[in-house]
Amino acid sequence: MAETVDREIHSVVRTGKGRKTLGRVLGLLVLIALAGGGYRIWAELARVESTDDAQIDGSINPVSARIAGQVVKVLVEDQQYVKAGDLLVELDRGDYEVAVARARADLAEAVANLESQRTDVPITSVTTASVLSGARSSHEDAAAGVGWSEQQLGSARARLVTAQANVRAAEANYTKASQDAERYKTLVAKDEISRQQYDQAVATAEAARATLDAQKAMVGEAQQNISVAEMAVEQARTKVAQADATVQSAMTGPQQVRVSEARAQSAAAKVAQQRAQLAQAELNLKYGVIAAPVSGIVGKKSVEIGQNVSVGQQLMAIVPLDDLWVTANFKETQLRSMKPGQTVKVKVDAFDHEYRGKVERIAGASGARFSLLPPENATGNYVKVVQRIPVRIALDAGQNSDHILRPGMSVVPTVQVR
Repeated sequence: MAETVDREIHSVVRTGKGRKTLGRVLGLLVLIALAGGGYRIWAELARVESTDDAQIDGSINPVSARIAGQVVKVLVEDQQYVKAGDLLVELDRGDYEVAVARARADLAEAVANLESQRTDVPITSVTTASVLSGARSSHEDAAAGVGWSEQQLGSARARLVTAQANVRAAEANYTKASQDAERYKTLVAKDEISRQQYDQAVATAEAARATLDAQKAMVGEAQQNISVAEMAVEQARTKVAQADATVQSAMTGPQQVRVSEARAQSAAAKVAQQRAQLAQAELNLKYGVIAAPVSGIVGKKSVEIGQNVSVGQQLMAIVPLDDLWVTANFKETQLRSMKPGQTVKVKVDAFDHEYRGKVERIAGASGARFSLLPPENATGNYVKVVQRIPVRIALDAGQNSDHILRPGMSVVPTVQVR
């Protein structure tokens, strides 16, 4: 059977008609093969999106001075790898050490003043309470003194009235005794009475005179006693007024205590202020030593020994190599099926090595919108240009463990969108 078929094929091939038929069959087979390969290529391209407008990106950490001063040490050079915490630059800290010592002395003075003010508060409280109590007691004594003085004044006035009445009685007795003596004098001259009776009348008159003088003296004494009593009353009233003033002054004791407490609070605030100034001085002293904030490669070093730097002046930059990513600018037409989480193959122009990663996020606007002068399409000269949207691609863990990637390197990312 097989031999028969071979003979027929060879027979057909030997004829011209057979050769044409075979050519057509082979051509059709080639077309089918090319169509199949083209379809596979098209299907593969439809599953991925790629761009050559992409580069390695990373953070660039500037290192700047937080205080002003003169550089005394520079311990790194450009392109040197440093670890986080390594000493980079040291400034002259003499002035800041003096500032710390002054701040400590000011704090000690403020603390001493606070202790003094706190001690004054209870002393002022006790003193004002004691003064108020004493003032009230003095007021009571002065008021009692006024009452006693007024009583003495009343008694002196009563004695004056009595003395004046006694004077009038003595005057009457003296007048009567004098008249009797005058009458007896005439009678004794006529021997109508005895000499003894006359002498007795004269003695009675002199006694009445003496009694009158004594009563007048008592009136004078009573008047003086009244004057003394009036003065005592005035003095007692003056003491009452003084006691009232002392009581009023002592009544301000609570205000004095509050003033003392306010001074203590002010002293406490001053202590807090001095503590803050001391803390700031210590921080400034600490800032005199500038250390690496992150691990990475030193770049853009612009500081030398002896240079005077100011606050905020950038001294160098550090590029950390442990946190790199890819920024790919895809055409807007390539983002139809692109979303975070899709796998990415990244080919770096500098190395014959392919890295793997994932789409992390897509920017909120095109790169043109973020430019310094974004395009204004409402000018009447509009020309449609396909925009590019930045897409951030995160490299998988361990992909850059050898730290050979650098920010700015050109790459070609290919995103598996289907």
